[in-house]
Amino acid sequence: MNFNKLKKLSGDASFRSFYRKKNFNYSSVLVYSKKQKKSNLLIYDAINNLLTKKNLLAPKLINHNYYKNYIELEDFGNLTVFQMFKKKKINQLFYYKKILLLLNKIQKIKTTKIKTFLDTEYKIPNYSKKKLASEANLFLQWYLPKFIKGKKKNIEKKKIIKIFKNLLNKLIYKKKVFVHRDFHISNIMITKKGFGLIDSQDAVFGNIAYDLASLIDDVRVRTKDSLKDKIFNEFIKKNKQLDRGKFKNDFEILSVLRNFKIIGIFSRLSKRDKKHQYLKLIPYAWKLIENRINNNIKFTDLKICIDKNFPKKIRNYEN
Repeated sequence: MNFNKLKKLSGDASFRSFYRKKNFNYSSVLVYSKKQKKSNLLIYDAINNLLTKKNLLAPKLINHNYYKNYIELEDFGNLTVFQMFKKKKINQLFYYKKILLLLNKIQKIKTTKIKTFLDTEYKIPNYSKKKLASEANLFLQWYLPKFIKGKKKNIEKKKIIKIFKNLLNKLIYKKKVFVHRDFHISNIMITKKGFGLIDSQDAVFGNIAYDLASLIDDVRVRTKDSLKDKIFNEFIKKNKQLDRGKFKNDFEILSVLRNFKIIGIFSRLSKRDKKHQYLKLIPYAWKLIENRINNNIKFTDLKICIDKNFPKKIRNYEN
């Protein structure tokens, strides 16, 4: 496959590249992966296949050449919900309510073992506290060292690791549901058949609040607090089995830890991969964290630590 002759599409914050291929009467998308990461292509298609079997829209596999590190998928076009929101003044809550219906369908998925196109079995992993902690700790690995040096660096790292661990131990909901893990409006496509879901390869079974936190406290889109509250309330209304206070506890903890992870990932993308465009989103990730921890007793230790080590001047800086 000569990728130079294909139109390269704007990619995501990953190791993959995307190309549009024009065929006789349809177009498709080629997903190319670095060789050492190509097993990700197997998982991506397997999860897509599972979603399709559950009557959800996900890109279907057209062709693959696994040994040359690419797969060919159904083309959902260019319009994401995020792009639609930017182009038009529309009732965003109306669309978020529809997205919540999609989320409810996703969370009903029970299947844990799926087949790949190489006929191997893939078991969808659990989103353990250990995994959640290791992701939040990307902040300590890639962001913290820019501002804290020497002996103090290790001292503060240990403090924050302990704070993260204590927060994870405060999670209440133990029952695991299907978690997309990157559920936000840039990964939801507008198609003729309805909402199409992309970027699903990192799916896990985890806390019911995680994907809602990803959707509401999305670093890529600035929504008013009033809209965030309405989306949250709508989810509670549709899930009457949830205790509002207990669910909000988990939602807030997972949102905060997710945004620490995001700050770490964006810092890594800049330093390691020379993808500097994500740095401009870091101040808003900080704002999302602040919104959840201010005047919230369970985050007292975290707030003290942040204010001491990362004052407003640092948090507002696109570093």
